[in-house]
Amino acid sequence: MRWSISLRSDGDRIMEREEIVELADAVAHWSGIASGIGTTSYSAQLVIEAATSDEAVETAIGVFTDAAARAGLPPWPVAWAESVSEESELEEYG
Repeated sequence: MRWSISLRSDGDRIMEREEIVELADAVAHWSGIASGIGTTSYSAQLVIEAATSDEAVETAIGVFTDAAARAGLPPWPVAWAESVSEESELEEYG
């Protein structure tokens, strides 16, 4: 099943445009988008293939953490994660 996973890491300094662009490039392989310009956090939304929500979130946290490191972002802990299955989105907005 495909899951849309949103994640956010909070920190102590303002994120610059170039940093978030680097994060967007790093998550693009997972149909990802990134945000956080001008805030004290960075976030991404990824599409992950997994059997359960828990598995999808666990995988996404690893992908997100690796992508942030590749983008040269501070190693802030993941403060929030949410999953939505493709099926539930189709039912809701179908």
